[in-house]
Amino acid sequence: MKKIFYLAAVAAAFSFTSCSDDDNTPAPPAQSSVEGLFVVCNGNYLVGNGSLSYYNPDGNSVENNVFQRANGMKLGDTAQSMSIDGNTGWICVNGSNVVYAIDVDTYKVKGHVTDVTSPRNALAISDSKLYVTNLYDNRIAIVNPATYTVTGHIDIPDMEASTGSTEQMIKIGDYVYVNCWSYQKEVLKIDTRNDKVVDRIEVGIQPQSIATDGKNSLWVLCDGGGWAENPVGFEAPSISRIDLNTFKVVSTIKLAEYSSASHLRYYNGNLFWLENGVQRMSADATAVPAAAFIPSTSYSLYALDINPANGDIYVGDAIDYMQDGTVTRYNASGDKTDSFTTGIIPAGFCWKTGK
Repeated sequence: MKKIFYLAAVAAAFSFTSCSDDDNTPAPPAQSSVEGLFVVCNGNYLVGNGSLSYYNPDGNSVENNVFQRANGMKLGDTAQSMSIDGNTGWICVNGSNVVYAIDVDTYKVKGHVTDVTSPRNALAISDSKLYVTNLYDNRIAIVNPATYTVTGHIDIPDMEASTGSTEQMIKIGDYVYVNCWSYQKEVLKIDTRNDKVVDRIEVGIQPQSIATDGKNSLWVLCDGGGWAENPVGFEAPSISRIDLNTFKVVSTIKLAEYSSASHLRYYNGNLFWLENGVQRMSADATAVPAAAFIPSTSYSLYALDINPANGDIYVGDAIDYMQDGTVTRYNASGDKTDSFTTGIIPAGFCWKTGK
């Protein structure tokens, strides 16, 4: 299974104003205010070759390595995810223990947060507050986005720091819902008014990703542990639905035993995820589909997202985890429409919409 358990982060000294490693600095990327798709590429662990790409769906054009080209320095070790708030993009670089804030049009760095442990995801809560989830930590960092400083933490009760894991976040009203992934079994409910965990619920083993229709349901994909000797357990992957009114699991569908399932998404009444290709299932279904919506023979599919504007499906393929990866674009009917090359291990997507 392709799941990666990162080793303890290796502290690496770096200069915020440092230039690239040699005099052959790539040409700066063209500024872009058009709607498009950021692709966050992990790079190889401990190598420091994470990168950021930007794709224009209307022109079927991509610019790779835009962070380094705009700033004269590399993105870092294991770029993990990106989120956007207004004109600011927040990029979590897991192995380098840093979250960068960039201008989404110029790709230039506006600031950075360093007092974080293996950051996984960042979510803007308000103009004065940002949450950052972490691996190997039993806390969620609270950041002031104006000063790029950690102002406090949300402690996760009964979670040990050595195996701690908080992952994706979805904000609905005054609450943020968080899946606890590596070596964990829970989904948390956090009140953003006081930055406290106010409820928690046990789901399947290792809830890898979450999705919502923005109303009354939260879906959780659990990867089942990934390997038989996992200390937290090992079982078939599953998808559960949580009723947000009661914060209770109301249904669970088991996926194929020993399968690798990840990257749950919701769009227009359907759930999508990666499992031997792209699976699509009605949110009202009681059993998984008999066949993949978009079949694949690749064992290295690593990212999935849906264009919220038209339902186009984007799939990242890490190929052999050493060479540049690819992203394939399908229309809402599952027909391939485009494919482009990215950096090494395309692992996350982030949409920039019109202002």
